[in-house]
Amino acid sequence: MSSPIVTVKTDQQRQDLVITPPTSGVALSGEIQIPGDKSISHRSLMLGAIAEGETTIKGLLLGDDPQSTAACFRQMGADISQLSDQEVRVRGLGIGNLQEPNDILNAGNSGTTLRLMLGLLASQPGQFFAVTGDKSLRSRPMSRVVTPLQQMGASIWGREGGKLAPLAIYGRQLTPNHYHSPVASAQVKSCILLAGLSTEGKTTVTEPALSRDHSERMLRAFGAEIDVDPSCHRVTLTGPAQLTGQTVVVPGDISSAAFWLVAAAILPGSDLRVQNVGINPTRTGVLEALQRMEADLTLENQREVAGEPVADIRVRSSQLKGCDLGGALIPRLIDEVPILAVAATMAQGTTVIRDAAELRVKESDRLLAMARELTKLGANVSERPDGLEISGGVPLHGADLDSYDDHRVAMSLAIAALLADRPSHLYNAQAASISYPDFIATLKTALGES
Repeated sequence: MSSPIVTVKTDQQRQDLVITPPTSGVALSGEIQIPGDKSISHRSLMLGAIAEGETTIKGLLLGDDPQSTAACFRQMGADISQLSDQEVRVRGLGIGNLQEPNDILNAGNSGTTLRLMLGLLASQPGQFFAVTGDKSLRSRPMSRVVTPLQQMGASIWGREGGKLAPLAIYGRQLTPNHYHSPVASAQVKSCILLAGLSTEGKTTVTEPALSRDHSERMLRAFGAEIDVDPSCHRVTLTGPAQLTGQTVVVPGDISSAAFWLVAAAILPGSDLRVQNVGINPTRTGVLEALQRMEADLTLENQREVAGEPVADIRVRSSQLKGCDLGGALIPRLIDEVPILAVAATMAQGTTVIRDAAELRVKESDRLLAMARELTKLGANVSERPDGLEISGGVPLHGADLDSYDDHRVAMSLAIAALLADRPSHLYNAQAASISYPDFIATLKTALGES
């Protein structure tokens, strides 16, 4: 009997992986189901909590981040059933009816929870809220949402002048505003639009490039009046709005699919189908990037589910080519840069990732983390102020690797370690559960080990 490729080592609260690729190499085959889209899961819980009537959610992601969203809105009076990927029922309170909690709201590690929730809290007149998060979230910049909310009349205080959590909010009746965002950020845009739900008049956000549009799609489905002008990246919400509970079917998360798409593309002999993947055009930057790298992938069984485009994606191994990734493409693949960096290590030529400075203020400094850890594996990686430069085709060697307690770094390094010529030890691999609770089990299944 052959030795296992993936070995899990558990020590109290920590979970490490030892990855030992056989000398003959590994390949992925068969079909994989991925967890529900994290962005859509968050928004379905939030909108369900402030809609009138009942919302039913099917396919919800069961990661730590949606659990944080559900916990916060339960504290504010929403009736949310136990989270399940089968069905979740949310009995909403109606816009403007969130209750003042008797304790601090804790967003955990979830920037989406904290930033989007701020728009709702700031627009609850006469209510007081305090919000915080874990150590990582307390170091991430909040001024990008606090500043536009203050321009609408919000009363928000926090560390370093409101730049960092914990934050205190005293809800007020806000005034509409047209905010020209300096960054293309779905979190910024969504926060402002949610604040506009209780605001009389038109609340508008214009971005420098297109960011993911799940909020616009879902707000419209719940009954809000939304006008989108894609030619100038502008979205307008007319308030006050009234939302009505809906049935939401959450498609598979393309950010989770990306790990398998890259793995199958770079592991020789692979032929893998990833099922039920959301292919919202504001999220498919990773597919465009892989196509630029000449990956062999095809979209099958394309369809629409609850207003979101969905497909199965088949990917077969091929020789990737280095390319340039930057500009307007980056906001549509910002979460996939770590795993694309792994793909670049196997591509012929040089891959340059630029305009991605946003990655320095995620759960970790992802540019620094990926540069350091891929270099440990023997890859030729140079860190740039706003990205990475990677010369591909260099053999990888086993190493001791650190996840930086960042789920996307952890999963990316686990895939990279499959290409090494000797064992790697990935510390704190449990970080993957933030967005992908079954990642390790799925990895073992894809490798034929379970």
